[in-house]
Amino acid sequence: MPRFAIVVERAKRIYSAYVPDLPGCVATGKTVEEGERRLREAVEIHIAGLKEDGLPIPPSKSVVDYLEVTVES
Repeated sequence: MPRFAIVVERAKRIYSAYVPDLPGCVATGKTVEEGERRLREAVEIHIAGLKEDGLPIPPSKSVVDYLEVTVES
């Protein structure tokens, strides 16, 4: 089972989610949870389409981490 990093961003009224290693694979939702659920479905459909077209599933190359910085007042 492949694993992919995801990014979830808050927009004005929704959350937008995407997979950096699967260009074009995006989803939105009213909550983070809904965005992630819809993105999971989008990834499954995306991968099924790749397989159907005889294309390889790209390896996950993204690294996810948080960077802590000091901000002076």
